[in-house]
Amino acid sequence: MTSFDKPTTPDPEGGPSPDPASDQAAVTQAALFDAFGGVRGTVETMLPGLLFVMIYTVNKDVKMSAIAAGAVAVLLVIVRLLRKDTVKHAFSGVFGVGVGVAFALFTGTAKGFYLPGMIYGAGLGVAFTVSALVGFPLLGVILGPVFKENLSWRTRNPGRKKAYTKASLAWGLIFLAKYAILFPLYWWGDATQLGWVLIALKLPPMVLAVYFTWVFLAKAPPPIDVIAEWEAKDAAAEAAKAAAARERGA
Repeated sequence: MTSFDKPTTPDPEGGPSPDPASDQAAVTQAALFDAFGGVRGTVETMLPGLLFVMIYTVNKDVKMSAIAAGAVAVLLVIVRLLRKDTVKHAFSGVFGVGVGVAFALFTGTAKGFYLPGMIYGAGLGVAFTVSALVGFPLLGVILGPVFKENLSWRTRNPGRKKAYTKASLAWGLIFLAKYAILFPLYWWGDATQLGWVLIALKLPPMVLAVYFTWVFLAKAPPPIDVIAEWEAKDAAAEAAKAAAARERGA
């Protein structure tokens, strides 16, 4: 039977040759998964806020809700430390929850728990948008070290700079749209409504932004591994020194 599939050229081992585009997409996916914490990091980010709004919905007790949210955030960090897992996402989460707890206890209102995170998120939306418009996309600064390219995309890899610019603009517009919904609720809605809408809007905008980032970067040229370049230069310099020493010894 005749096959109409695109033929693949076998590699020296006898199997099909790898698809560079597929490899690039897989590498990009893995890097994004690590950078944004994956499923576990997302759950750890959402859990304290979910606990706060659940308790507040039941008993309207700001202090109890805030303390419970803060306690579970700290517990998540402790669990990671005991398991010797990376704690960067958990620590960032506990810091954000801690600021929210402090605001809630200081103001005595549930809305105080949400305000710092809303201001931070709206600020990120502005920062992503402005950075894309001025040609220094913030997402490139964040993800450059993850891909071991640092800031090489700025001058040496225009295709990736274009992808980072598009992705940063997508993040900015998605964040700004999200907080265009939330701030009117903060001003005119009640705390319970605001809390549940915040929970509902926690994950979908993030997933959408990460998806756009994956689409843009998977189609971009591969990153320039500047770490490998530095290591190669250091190795070449050491080899030259060793060769010079041998010549002097001879």
